[in-house]
Amino acid sequence: MAKIVTDVVCPFCGTLCDDLEVALSDDGEEILEVYNACTIGATKFLHSQAKDRVTRPQMKQEDGSWKEVTYDEAVEYTANLLVDAKKPLMYGWSSTSCTAQGTGSEIGEIVGACMDNTATVCHGSTLIAVQDVGVPSATLGEIANRADRVVFWGCNPAHAHPRHMSRYSIFPRGFFTGKGSKSRKMFVVDPRNTDTAKMADVHLQLEQGHDYELLSAIRVALRGEALPDFVAGIPKEQIYETAETLRSGRFTVIFFGMGVTHSLGKNHNIDIAIAVTRDLNDYTKAAIVPMRGHYNVTGSGQVWGWQFGFPFCLDLTRGFARYNPGDSSSNDLLIRDEVDAVFVLGSDPGAHFPVGSVKKIAQLPSVCIDPHITPTSAVSKLHVPVAFVGVEVGGCAYRMDNVPIETRKVVEPPEGMLTDEEFLQKVLTRVRELKGAA
Repeated sequence: MAKIVTDVVCPFCGTLCDDLEVALSDDGEEILEVYNACTIGATKFLHSQAKDRVTRPQMKQEDGSWKEVTYDEAVEYTANLLVDAKKPLMYGWSSTSCTAQGTGSEIGEIVGACMDNTATVCHGSTLIAVQDVGVPSATLGEIANRADRVVFWGCNPAHAHPRHMSRYSIFPRGFFTGKGSKSRKMFVVDPRNTDTAKMADVHLQLEQGHDYELLSAIRVALRGEALPDFVAGIPKEQIYETAETLRSGRFTVIFFGMGVTHSLGKNHNIDIAIAVTRDLNDYTKAAIVPMRGHYNVTGSGQVWGWQFGFPFCLDLTRGFARYNPGDSSSNDLLIRDEVDAVFVLGSDPGAHFPVGSVKKIAQLPSVCIDPHITPTSAVSKLHVPVAFVGVEVGGCAYRMDNVPIETRKVVEPPEGMLTDEEFLQKVLTRVRELKGAA
């Protein structure tokens, strides 16, 4: 009879669903089935069982072929790469535990690295806006129990966070939302008619890149002042009606995604979205929450906030933390040829960075620490496979609402395979020896 592990946390997206159940074989060594997860989350668990999985470090040879090396050799290469570099880039950190992030930060301090996480290409503008004006936020549990006006602005949770609506925002029957989706009004603001938009009570199909104008118009409408006939392609009557509906609810929440952080206006879009939330609090309770992607990108910002005072784009080359997005951010450093080595852990810039940046990674001494074979591991000089956090090793992660959750170990990793934390500790020890800081 299969053994069932309950209350498992899904290490895929920032929703960090904590109600999964995993069926194991009799010996507890194989995952048979994953219950309650979305398709993507279940696949992450089942992928760890792949028979062709790489289980030992691989070094790229001169002819482009790969040669298996030991973990000790991988540690030696990584430590020397970081110590010998004048300005190494240590990027990623969003798909690993907070403990590993802390150890990596210690390495970065010793070698004088530039450290950056995936917020640099997604919600970095959100972090800048929050630093500018603060943020009136709430936990997802509070939203599930109280929110009766839910806005999805520039995001598509039906695809990106598949269980978000069923667990937290639209469908759950909360303490004050006992009728589930019938207790709520759902708004979607998106230039595209997405699957999320098709579910909405109201879809404001604005003109592309005009988020700032529409947010400003909602602020005007909340004050009952005059608007032009159309703003961002939306009739003024619909804007007035939306503003009235949002302020007449008991609890309004705005969820926003990269459709806002990446469109014209960047962090200023988030500034004014926060201002709308603040205005709504004059009439009702309102909160705003970013839809974070990687399951622990929020955690990397938290860890660096504790350690250095800044959540991303860290420059430690002078022995103390400096922060200047646009100057100390990963793509800018790569495009300007300012870094001479690249270390990647817990992300895949090879799949998501501009091709010019990826070519620079391919040209430089580089190491990729990742359980998967990825576009980044393919262009790196060394690929170090590690155990899956949240599947084969536990560790703390922060949900998109900044709530820390401890992920669980479900099965053992392949024999002899290190975890992120174990590999980084070995690298840290060797770096200290090489720098004479032991």
